[in-house]
Amino acid sequence: MHLRDLLLVAASVLGGTLCTTSARVVPAVLPRQSLLQDLVTFDEHSLLIRGERLFIYSGEFHPFRLPVPGLWLDVFQKIKSLGFNGVSFYTDWGLLEGSPGTVNLEGIFDLGPFFDAAAEAGIYLIARPGPYINAETAAGGLPGWTLRIGCRLRSNCTEYEDATKTYLATVGRAIAAAQITNGGPVILVQPENEYSTFYGETAFPAQGNREYMAFVEQQLRAAGIVVPFIDNDNEALGYWAPGTGLGAVDIYGIDAYPVRYDCSQPDVWPTIRWPTNWQTLHQEQSPSTPFSIPEFQGGTGTSWGGVSQDQCAALVGPEALRVFYKNNYSFGVKLLNIYMTYGGTNWGNLGYQGGDSSYDYGASINEFRQVWREKYSEQKLQAQFFRVSPAYLTAAAGNATNGTYADTVAVSTTPLLGRNGTNFYVVRQANWTSTAPVSYTLTLNTTSPGGGLDRLTIPQLGGRLSLLGRDAKVVVTDYDVGGTTLVYSTADVLTWAKSAGGRRVLIVYGGEGEVHELAVPLSAGRPSSTGTGVKVEQRKATWVVQWPVRRAQQTLFFAAANLEVRLLWRNDAFNHWVLELPAAAPIGNYSSPAKPAVIVKGGYLLRTAAITGTTLSLTGDFNATTSVELVFDPTDKVDSLVVNGQPVHCRFDKNGGKLVGGTVPYKAPSTLGLPDFARLTWRTVDSLPEIRDGYDDSRWTAADHASSTNNQVNVSTPTSLFASDYGYHQGSLLYRGHFTANGRESTLSLNISGGWGFGYAVYLNSTFLGSWLGSDADPYHSQTFRLPGPRLRPGAAYVITVLQDHMGQDEEGPGTDAVKFPMGVLDYSLVGHPATDVTWKLTGNLGGEAYVDKVRGPKNEGAMYAERQGYHLPAPPSDSWRTSNPVTEGLAGPGLAFYSTSFDLHIPAGYDVPLGFAFANNTAAGGAYRVQLFVNGYQFGKLIPYLGPQFVFPVPEGVLNYNGTNYVGLTLWALEEQGASLGRLTLEPQMVVSTALQRPALSPQPAWEARPGAY
Repeated sequence: MHLRDLLLVAASVLGGTLCTTSARVVPAVLPRQSLLQDLVTFDEHSLLIRGERLFIYSGEFHPFRLPVPGLWLDVFQKIKSLGFNGVSFYTDWGLLEGSPGTVNLEGIFDLGPFFDAAAEAGIYLIARPGPYINAETAAGGLPGWTLRIGCRLRSNCTEYEDATKTYLATVGRAIAAAQITNGGPVILVQPENEYSTFYGETAFPAQGNREYMAFVEQQLRAAGIVVPFIDNDNEALGYWAPGTGLGAVDIYGIDAYPVRYDCSQPDVWPTIRWPTNWQTLHQEQSPSTPFSIPEFQGGTGTSWGGVSQDQCAALVGPEALRVFYKNNYSFGVKLLNIYMTYGGTNWGNLGYQGGDSSYDYGASINEFRQVWREKYSEQKLQAQFFRVSPAYLTAAAGNATNGTYADTVAVSTTPLLGRNGTNFYVVRQANWTSTAPVSYTLTLNTTSPGGGLDRLTIPQLGGRLSLLGRDAKVVVTDYDVGGTTLVYSTADVLTWAKSAGGRRVLIVYGGEGEVHELAVPLSAGRPSSTGTGVKVEQRKATWVVQWPVRRAQQTLFFAAANLEVRLLWRNDAFNHWVLELPAAAPIGNYSSPAKPAVIVKGGYLLRTAAITGTTLSLTGDFNATTSVELVFDPTDKVDSLVVNGQPVHCRFDKNGGKLVGGTVPYKAPSTLGLPDFARLTWRTVDSLPEIRDGYDDSRWTAADHASSTNNQVNVSTPTSLFASDYGYHQGSLLYRGHFTANGRESTLSLNISGGWGFGYAVYLNSTFLGSWLGSDADPYHSQTFRLPGPRLRPGAAYVITVLQDHMGQDEEGPGTDAVKFPMGVLDYSLVGHPATDVTWKLTGNLGGEAYVDKVRGPKNEGAMYAERQGYHLPAPPSDSWRTSNPVTEGLAGPGLAFYSTSFDLHIPAGYDVPLGFAFANNTAAGGAYRVQLFVNGYQFGKLIPYLGPQFVFPVPEGVLNYNGTNYVGLTLWALEEQGASLGRLTLEPQMVVSTALQRPALSPQPAWEARPGAY
């Protein structure tokens, strides 16, 4: 997906997608399915897994952004507890094939544990191997070495297609082994990514794109992929729909980000991206496949100079989920993937130039893996509804109308008419951005309990319904609740269940102060009720109940139907968890329409449930002493409760058939024993020896290429100084330009490229000439520096040293090679000399594409001396280094130093304690500086305090050793004359929870060894 706001041009919009001059592709003949297996099938309505219809509700989660395989199960279980049954994931080619021809699927890059964790949690997977993924990754996931390919990337040119073969074959085989046909979780595969249009430009109007798409598909099939292919058309053009020609997929899908990306104004929703005609387009373009949205906005990322992740979470907050997601349901979406549901971290320079170290994305599960954001709970309410609403899967979506069903044009209603008589009506404000409440009535047809149709104006008991601003409802009619018909409900349904003994529970909810109404047949019996303001009256052959939503729970009980109805305030509904019980193989923990579930109230997070005999065992996380109530038991036998392995004393309510009064105790750890970095002993070593007299750069790479394969910028220097031409693609870059002075020199001019937010510093020999601090608006910068005077010494040798940040290549889209825009020195001039008088050398990470640290991957290191020596790894040879504290002392002048320290952690077992390194924003009091944070060798943060927005850097357990010694390395780069110090650095815990989560194994952390050939 894209942060397209950075490049978005003015355009008109059709159906919530950018308009282009390209015609929509409409298949002339409906294709006949010709699938290679029979476990994952589909028709025009939905997917079927093992013959059972499922709404595939999934969340995006990238394993490479959480490099601790032992924590993948944690994220999967949190997604499962939402009521989701799927996860979509990318693999990053650029991380896996840093050296051409060698694909690394070992250690933190091994997909096997990811597949195993998904299976254990019961999550189906949609695999998205690219080769291009976008995903705010450097070069959109393309390896740096592909930037030297002379022809257009993502086209059918032989050189590019050949470059993808090893990757597609290797990753394809790994995915194929984990397909459902082999007992694994993979049910769909997406070849390529958003491969139709980019910013309104048709990619390759000739056959090039179709031939390339077909090539990718063929490579994946050859690797053993047999499950259906799906695509994500980033404009709804129908280009890859079945029957449209070469490269067509099995299931056509679109993606959309309608709330856009301006987190600085989280209350402002743009109006140009509101979709209105997706269902119409779907019927034109791909009527034989279920309406699918493989990417829909779940948040947005932060960027240099931007605002915090909390504001991005607020932009796509619970109100947006209610309005935009329910609008998707009105189109009859049957596969919906939320990007992101857990974002993670852009550790080790994997991100692109527009993003900082965080990839929290404002997602429902934050970067610390916590679920306290209200949007998590809102998403849970919506997803759980579809688990118990099979009629939706074959319902036909109608057109939205203002004032047809409602008595006011201020309310828009979209019908979805079910084949079995159950109908769904998505109700929202016509002005969907309005924050003002609206009152209304609805006129709907329902099936009379005595047969025939009743045309009802609702509410029937007087008054008017209420709809708060930025809200939407799914009103149901003739809705089956385990054999009892809910004639209608204007309140949203959370879930329902029926036990082995015939007990039924239905949970509905609304916003505080709203008026709602529901009706059931007379045969259910007049309900008894608890709560204030609940009205019950007979209307024809139904009992009609009306109530104002209160914070306190209100309950109805229909004795003849053995039906309990809970009338909840939305925030109380948030506290209810619906947990499926395990089933026999092959279903196991995967979702199935036939699987029973328990409903439990209480707890910060409940993960799993199992019933053995008469005992219910739950696992979960708790942040406080918590009351737990078993709302529904499908067996009617449970009489005892165990939580996280500990018995919980409960009282059995015979009337309700449930356990109540249980309390799960919580006691925070007495101490966490976190380090005081201001008091620790730090050792430091100069990390810019390149400016010292006599420094030997004989092992550096000579910048001697007369030309470049880059097709974005012409080489304007005697030889190319583009870093990727020499195999350096990330982190930081160093240049040394040698010349002999003639005494006529006065100024040096440089034009340097490093991506948004980059900076650089320039030296002549050991003299600091100046710096560019960087800007969130400048991916490259020209500057002229005055040389020290009165003049240089004629005949003497001088060296220009340039240290620059490399923020990651831009993203790539079909139809453009902009990803190739070079990083490094674009141009230079030295007064008194022709350009040929300066001879340049450069370096990046040690070895370039033949990178040294195979464990942490090809992007983790840059050009700085300490990185080339490997001093950022655990236990560097620091005994001879000077003692100095970066927090309290730092640098007295411009320069670059590396600091190292160690500390022990002993976090008590049974707790999940997310930790983050928190830096001060103290640049107002001192000079500008940049920092890299290394933890046990993993680069987990790039701090630019004068740009922001990030000052807290989460580091997950598993990278941090919670039961032993940890090594921290910092590069402190002072860019101004006054030098810099950190001022404050702390290791801060987030919300501490008691948990059933098992302590993850440490990610591999090989320690420092002397590196042969290091310079």
